[in-house]
Amino acid sequence: MIRKLLPLLLAPLWLAAEDWPHFRGPQHDGISREKNWQTDWPETGPKRLWEAQVGIGFSSMAVAEGRLYTLGHNEGADTLYCLDAKTGRKQWSYSWLSNIGAKFYIGGPGSTPTVTDGRVYVAGKWGEVSCLVPHPKNAGEGQVLWARHLAKEDQVRVPTWGFNGSPLVLGDRLLLNAGSAGVALDLKTGKTLWKSADGEAGYATPQPVMLGGQPHVIVSSDRAYSAVKVADGQEAWSLRWFTRYGVNAADAIVDGDQVFVGSGYRKGCGLYKIGAELTEVWKNKNLSTQMNAAVKIGDHLYGFDGDSGGPGKLRCVSWKTGEVVWEHATGFGALTAADDRLIVLTGTGALMTAPATPKGFKPSGRTRVLDKDCWTAPVLANGLLYCRNSKGHLVCLDLRRGQ
Repeated sequence: MIRKLLPLLLAPLWLAAEDWPHFRGPQHDGISREKNWQTDWPETGPKRLWEAQVGIGFSSMAVAEGRLYTLGHNEGADTLYCLDAKTGRKQWSYSWLSNIGAKFYIGGPGSTPTVTDGRVYVAGKWGEVSCLVPHPKNAGEGQVLWARHLAKEDQVRVPTWGFNGSPLVLGDRLLLNAGSAGVALDLKTGKTLWKSADGEAGYATPQPVMLGGQPHVIVSSDRAYSAVKVADGQEAWSLRWFTRYGVNAADAIVDGDQVFVGSGYRKGCGLYKIGAELTEVWKNKNLSTQMNAAVKIGDHLYGFDGDSGGPGKLRCVSWKTGEVVWEHATGFGALTAADDRLIVLTGTGALMTAPATPKGFKPSGRTRVLDKDCWTAPVLANGLLYCRNSKGHLVCLDLRRGQ
């Protein structure tokens, strides 16, 4: 009898934690479903479990089955790092020669690895796409199951700041933000299944969406956000969206039959109703998300308005009307959320958590965890919070209760 009850008694604990296997998390919305984590921190901040150096770049962290994956650049090469998620010890890595791409910023890879069924999918800055697993014979190294180079093999145009969108796995396909409206590869072999017309890709990650009962993805180019069918790349709709320098980098946010897009350089944002064609609900400049998309909780959006080189603000904006409900002068930064709470990392390395509420921003925890520049959103997985900066300083904070 006790054996039968034990799984039921432990179930709430299991449900309180989850992996974060790809960019923006399990639901592709920047929100974790974890509940049992520390939200009130001492003055010294949460306990630091470990720290590591993972190279220059803005890759976020993927966490799956006890392992953490991220990318970084060092001495002429980009590297995929696999670390033990609880200790930070290196499990294995894989490197390839790469230009750092320091064009008006520090450079380095900006995409995040994607982990599915024990395989790691990586999109490099200049068109490299690989599928890797731990090497069965050489401990500490990764083994490439297949590798492609979209720029060299498929003549896909490399955008101004290189490819920065992360790979998305849907069924038997790997979707990438490349060309004018995406590329699809066979998940097992890397073979190109379809590619969009020639054009300069944006920097967002493909966002899954169901349209007409069929799976689609929303991808960005330098001049539009477009929804294309996963099966064949056929375009369902396209929203003209011109941002300075072609930086359409923030992922689209979908809720029901509505889609929100936003970008920086004071371009602003808009909400659109999805039908036979897109219909504008509202459009304004209240949430200019330059790099990291906002999170939607309830009827409100929470995100950073402003650019990395200026005085950004954390804002709460009404999903229905686009009106600013409140703002907080945090400066530029990135955020995620869990259990109706915001987890905010400012560009200067200040970490805060506060209830996600239209009543205002009132942090219950605040500490400094890193030096600038922190443009990468923090990741909460299995009670541990991971933060990194552009120089590759990665820290793991213990937010588990009772630890």
